[in-house]
This record gives sequence, structure tokens and C-alpha cells, in this order.
Amino acid sequence: MSVLSLIIKREFIAKVRNKSFIVMTFLGPLLIVGMTFFIAYLSSVNKGDVKTIGVHDRANVFVNDFKNSEDIKYVNLSSLSYEKAKDSSRNAFEGLIYVPEVQNMEELATKTTYISDDSPKMDFLMALQRTIDTKLNKENLKKLGFDAEIIEKAKIKSEIQFAKFSGEDGLKNLTLVKIIIGFAFGYLIMMFIIIYGNMVMRSVIEEKTNRIIEIIISSVKPFKLMMGKIIGTSLAGILQFLIWIVLGGTIMFAVLFLMGGNQETVATSQINSEQDEMASNIISQFQLYINEIPVATILISFIVFFIGGYFLYSSFYAAIGAAVDSETDSQQFLMPIIMPLMLAVYVGFLTVINDPHGTVAVVFSLIPLTSPIVMLMRIPFGVPLWQLALSVVLLYGTFIFVVWFAAKIYRVGILMYGKKPTWKELYKWLKY
Repeated sequence: MSVLSLIIKREFIAKVRNKSFIVMTFLGPLLIVGMTFFIAYLSSVNKGDVKTIGVHDRANVFVNDFKNSEDIKYVNLSSLSYEKAKDSSRNAFEGLIYVPEVQNMEELATKTTYISDDSPKMDFLMALQRTIDTKLNKENLKKLGFDAEIIEKAKIKSEIQFAKFSGEDGLKNLTLVKIIIGFAFGYLIMMFIIIYGNMVMRSVIEEKTNRIIEIIISSVKPFKLMMGKIIGTSLAGILQFLIWIVLGGTIMFAVLFLMGGNQETVATSQINSEQDEMASNIISQFQLYINEIPVATILISFIVFFIGGYFLYSSFYAAIGAAVDSETDSQQFLMPIIMPLMLAVYVGFLTVINDPHGTVAVVFSLIPLTSPIVMLMRIPFGVPLWQLALSVVLLYGTFIFVVWFAAKIYRVGILMYGKKPTWKELYKWLKY
């Protein structure tokens, strides 16, 4: 067995046998599933909250247009004076809609006021503005001699249909599904790099602090030691992720099954043929979307960019771990590593959504420091083979260069103690 394989085995076993690793491997899925259901519970609790809004309509224009909903109840306070309505709303209501008495109806478009000590929700403000705009538009139409009801009936709501040149029907929400898939895979790569890259760095710092590295380095070349740590830690991380997926999925299905069983015993009458039909429609729609998405390309690309991206950044983390004596000292060097990852997420969010084949999206999907995330976000939309191949070649070519670059820092840094390195010092180490 080669020295590299022995180091990989040692790092893998050391990580897997670590108590914190074992605890988080089995506790992680429970926390994720628990958080998911907790968020769902909080959402259901918020839906049950009914907010009361006072309406003081001096102009007597909108008071009948504010309709109660599941979460908002309107109370007419127009019979009270403005001050009394304001005091009542301050003490008992969420807020007060004040409509002043004006000479010209058009003035209400800018003089209607919502009074509250709390910041209102955006959807409430948008609904309030729509109600005012609709009412004022109808009043303007009447003033001009038009029948607002006839005009409203004459309106046609269009619904664009999607189709392919081959004649097959298209899917409306296919773009949204592609965005979700791309972001899920890209975000997963980013989180894996950050979590397990830090694990590589901490491992190097720990061995350096305990002076174990001095014994190991006497029989192992620094380059092989660095690569062994990166590969061994990545294998442990992949194993942990696979266990999370299996356990998380099992727990999720078990909880849903138990909840479904309880609901069935409590409210069997609520289950009807419409729900069964809805479930079958969802399954059929899911199959249609799967047929339109390059699943094989996404999965293969995910593995390729996952390995390349992780090895690339882990080399940086290993070099930083060798250069410093504690995690506190590493903070000044971590920001330049994290920034490209954050940039990739923001570039994907701002450009891939609007134009996945635009210049910015294409360029950042080829730059090695951002390509593992941005390219994964683009692939569901279809990427030319030459761009995919070029991105992979650049990524792995940069990885080889960075490994050489990081190995020089690693070779010198693992034997340096008691001195906080600077960027100038790191530059000198590259010349040794």
C-alpha cells in the first residue's frame, strides 16, 4: 500500500471515529427534519393570526371596499372623530387607514394614509394600494361618462401557452424548476466546501500545534501529506452526507406517514377523490418535468465539479492551516477564499435567473474559482458541450496549479511556529 493511501486511510478513520463526527452524523438529520417541521408549524401559527385594522373614511369613498380576509379584519371608525379613531386604533388595533375629506377625488391617490407604530407587511400595502387604485379608476371612468362595470367585463385575462417547434406542449414553470435545481446543487457545493474545507484546515492546525507533524514529515513528503488530508477528509464528508440523505429521507417519510395515519383516523371523511386526482396530477407533472431536465448531465456534472471545486478550495485551506498556529490567526486569510464562493452565489442569483446564457453567466461559469457553483446553476438550462468541457479543463488545470502553489506554502508553514505570518511572508515561502 502506498504512502498516500495510508495517509488517506488514516485521515478517513480519524474523522469517522471522532465523537463529534459520529454525533452530528446521526443528530444532523434529526435537526434538519425537526427544523423543517418547526418552520412549517410556525407558518401555520402565523396564518391563524387575525390583524384588526381601523378605517376612518372622512370622504366616505373606500369604507365599503375594504373586505375582510382570513388574516385581516377591517373595523369602520368613520363615525368617530379623527383623534378618537386614532386613539382607539393605537390601543386596540394593528393600524388605522385614514382617508381625508378632499375637494377632488384624485387627491386621495396621494393623501390616503396608513397609521401604525409597526412596519406593515408588503403584501398588505400592495393590496391596500390596489384597492385604492381600483376605486379611483372606477370613479374617474364614471366622471368621464364610461360604465366601469362594462369595461371590467370587457377585460380579457390572457394566458400564454407554451409549445415546442416539434409540436409538443411546453411546461410553464419549467424555468422555475430549473432555477431551484441549479441553486440546490450550487448551494450544496458551497456548503460542502466551507464545512469540510475548514475541517482540513483544523486538522492541519491541530497536528501542527501538537507537534505530531514533525514526526510525520520525517517519513512523508509534504505534498503527499496535504493530498492525503484533502482526499481522506472529503471521503469522510461524502460518507456523512450520504448518511444524512438516507436517514433524513427515512425520518421525513416516517413522520409524514405517521401524520397521515393520524389525520386519516381523525378526519377520514375529508379524504375524497379530488385529493387523489390532485396527487396523480402532481406525479404526472413531476414526470413531465423530469423528462425536460437533463438529469444525467446534472448528476455527472455535479460529481465532476464537486470534486474539482472541493479539491481546489481544500488546497487553499490546507495551506492556510499550515501557515498559522491557531484558527484565530487564520481569519485574515479566509476572507479571500470565501469571497469567490459568495460572489458565485450572487452572480448566479442575479444573472442566471434572467439570462443563463448571457456574457456574465458564461464568463463566471468558466472562471475556476466560481465555475463549480455558477456552472451547476446553468446546466439545467442547457449548456453547450464546449463550454462544459472548457470549464472542467480550466477547473482541474487550476486545481493542479493551486496544489503546487499551496504545497510550497504547506512545506514551509507546517514547521513554522510562534510567528503570525503575513501576506508578505507567504510570498517569500513561495520562493523557497
